[in-house]
Amino acid sequence: MGNLKLEGRTRAQESSNAIERMYITMRHLFNRGFYKPMGVSGETLREALLILRPEIYGSVAGEKVELNGLLYVIDRLPIGLEQCRFINLTSDEGYGNSHFKPIIPPKRRRNCYRIDDEQMNIEITRGRSEIYDILTHLTFLFIESHKIMRRVLIDEEGGVSRDWQKLENAVLSKEPLSQAEKEVALTHTANILGRTFREVNTIYPMFSTADNHERFLHIVYWLGKLALDEMLNNNKRIVTFSPVLRERLGHHIHGEIWANKIKEVLLEKNLLSRPLHIISANMHSVMNTLYAPEALKPELKKKPVSGIYEDLSNNANGKLRMRVMKAAREEGMTFIEDTSGTNIDVQIFDTAKIKTNGSKFKLKADLKDEEKPVIMVMDYAFGEQAYETMDEMLKPYQSEQGNIHLNVASISIMGKAGILVGGKGDIMIPTAHLFEGTADNYPFKNELKKEDLDGHGIHVCDGAMITVLGTSLQNKDILKFFHESSWNVVGLEMEGAHYQKAIQAASKLRGNISDQVKVRYAYYASDNPLETGSTLASGGLGTTGVKPTYLITEKILEQIFEVPAVSEGEKTEQPKTLKKQPKKQHVEK
Repeated sequence: MGNLKLEGRTRAQESSNAIERMYITMRHLFNRGFYKPMGVSGETLREALLILRPEIYGSVAGEKVELNGLLYVIDRLPIGLEQCRFINLTSDEGYGNSHFKPIIPPKRRRNCYRIDDEQMNIEITRGRSEIYDILTHLTFLFIESHKIMRRVLIDEEGGVSRDWQKLENAVLSKEPLSQAEKEVALTHTANILGRTFREVNTIYPMFSTADNHERFLHIVYWLGKLALDEMLNNNKRIVTFSPVLRERLGHHIHGEIWANKIKEVLLEKNLLSRPLHIISANMHSVMNTLYAPEALKPELKKKPVSGIYEDLSNNANGKLRMRVMKAAREEGMTFIEDTSGTNIDVQIFDTAKIKTNGSKFKLKADLKDEEKPVIMVMDYAFGEQAYETMDEMLKPYQSEQGNIHLNVASISIMGKAGILVGGKGDIMIPTAHLFEGTADNYPFKNELKKEDLDGHGIHVCDGAMITVLGTSLQNKDILKFFHESSWNVVGLEMEGAHYQKAIQAASKLRGNISDQVKVRYAYYASDNPLETGSTLASGGLGTTGVKPTYLITEKILEQIFEVPAVSEGEKTEQPKTLKKQPKKQHVEK
């Protein structure tokens, strides 16, 4: 039994060391300015990834090409990248004002530009986490491309297999493939990938786009073609980092522009001195919770509010969303579309303008308008970007009259996370954030409690959360160690420690906000990386995430309004006695 424990611990330590090596190497390569992923300079990254064998990348260390991992990565990289030998990571350097058309990956909000047949530029505006994310995905992609190359290359002179020749003919055909031709091509592709016809036929449509139904075949072909070129002609693929990106990284340039724009809007609308409640969440749940019951009254006669929320989450129901949006704009909602490059849109809600007869949330009757809360909802940040944006947002607004401190009353973070003690759709209430790869830990008083969300048909757990350097690098061994050790980790995510670091610095050290500011954290499970088939690569939540999302949103709003909402089938609870609001803003000259 002792040997088994020792082996398990050693494997977790190996994984932890592999993650550390990857991040040290990525920082070194970034400072160097370029590297060849399949050359000597990329060897450490490849070796570390193969030792780590992250759950998202499935069988990356095996001989077969990993299909689910390939789909996950392709969805997060720009269309056409597999054809490019040169990949250039840049800052926001003005390509948006050029003739180049931005390419935005389906599952990552980042602008990319196809410069020519051989080069793809990817704009980095969200900090180091975005660079780590891209480099990790590229390392996986190029490892898989060399698997393809090894299976089709039959001699040192460059001879290729018959399967490769048939795939090439199908991809280069100028005519659309018939059903029979497609199945013949998939048969040869299955041999190249080391997969069954059933496997490739099942995943084939998931890669398709409106412009290219055979995209799966094209991706396999171009990955193999560039890997063959590397092997036979030594034409290595190269990743470069632009000088401007290397100069700007870490200086909060985008976060500062983003935060200043929000403060300008608050000042313009005379909201800067009001109690401000910041919520990091999506761009629909707070708005729908506040306004859908009034805006969609006819629909609520036919189905419960939970059904309405599911309808609003359905992409086909744009008309319903527009009705809610219209009601929100008429009752004090201001939408701030991001132009800073952070890709974080913002909604401002003036609760003084919400009609009391329409909202399920009620303010205290004796509140004056200038005492009524203002709610700011910011879209999800990405990794270290959470520190940049929150740190800039909590700084005083620099006006001609002096520095104006914001009257921040509470900060609430709702997000998706991987769970270690349940399944998709469950809820996690953190008691602390542990920062992976460091000794840093951030205990805090969470205003949201497990009992606040219990009793609604959703499994709720509480405990520490680990803030990981990248979700795509986690494997079972290291996660089991965190869960089974005395740390009692219940889940993993990418932003919590970064948010809390900014909040603690602003409240405890800099004095930018009150040290009595309330914090709330709650996550709903998007995956369980300890269960095969339940990782992020297995697909999205679908409607499973609707119920936990709106339950968390409702509990956050209850505490902001300080009067619990009366939900269907629930009894009214007595309002909780909350601490005094932070002092009002003051001006430093």
